[in-house]
Amino acid sequence: MRKIAIGVMGAGENATVIDCTTAYELGKAIAQQGWVLLTGGRSVGVMDAASRGAKTANGLTVGILPGSDRHDASEAVDIAIATGMGNARNNINVLSSDVIITCGTGAGTISEIALALKAKKPVILLNSEIESQNFWQKLSVNNIYFVSSVAAAIATVKTLIL
Repeated sequence: MRKIAIGVMGAGENATVIDCTTAYELGKAIAQQGWVLLTGGRSVGVMDAASRGAKTANGLTVGILPGSDRHDASEAVDIAIATGMGNARNNINVLSSDVIITCGTGAGTISEIALALKAKKPVILLNSEIESQNFWQKLSVNNIYFVSSVAAAIATVKTLIL
């Protein structure tokens, strides 16, 4: 049976404390469901926090790295995939995930949301601002969901994958 892969996307160096705290709890909750966590794999921001959270619940973590060195991955990443593709790896993140959940935002996160919508992948925006919600709703009325808690994000994923 194929495992469900949940992509958690968000800011790296510019992630806020709130983004990282939320990502940690989200990673933990994803692992508790038995799902695989997929992130950008680096040891900063949302991707590192989500991976660390998943590891506290004995989850499996996959990191899709922009560079060519697997050693650049977060210590909490079990499977580091070095792409040497820079930001183009965002498409791999999206296409390899069953559902995308965002924590905070950055330019890379915005590109991942757009790629996911083009690929008709479900995207859950966690704690997004109303301006952001309005923008994304104008681009897609389908496959975009807005939630305000980790519990609501997990519940939404369950409705999407069952």
